[in-house]
Amino acid sequence: MALPTYFYGPVFAKAFSGQINYTSDTIKIALVGSGYTPNRNTQGAWSAVSTYEVSGAGYTAGGQALTGKALSYASYKLKIDANDVTWPGLTADVRYAVVYDDTASGKPLIGYMDLGETLSLSNEDFTIEFSFFESDPDSGSIITGSGLFEIEVS
Repeated sequence: MALPTYFYGPVFAKAFSGQINYTSDTIKIALVGSGYTPNRNTQGAWSAVSTYEVSGAGYTAGGQALTGKALSYASYKLKIDANDVTWPGLTADVRYAVVYDDTASGKPLIGYMDLGETLSLSNEDFTIEFSFFESDPDSGSIITGSGLFEIEVS
């Protein structure tokens, strides 16, 4: 299922200044609960989110490191991708999945997926599949694709 995905605004300055290196740094995805309220404009570090991280059977604090990370560019689109992530036997109440750089100073936030509602999981295998959808700001139409994030240059 495609999930709405969002970048945190500060990620762009951090990426262009070289603080974040997606392919060589340890990039993690962590699960957070409904107490967290994302602010894409002002939140830039893992410390703004970590208080809301879930805990429970099948989950390790800090989340999971992404594997199979890749960047590609074709037809005016930059795709940021990784292998899907599964938490086997997860027991937790999950609302968002947050991606951050665990290597860079301050552990900068990259983006997050909105699950649409809080999922109450009890000993379930929970998988985040990296496919996305977003609303085109010009036309309002829905754009879908595979990958963690996609940026279109137009």
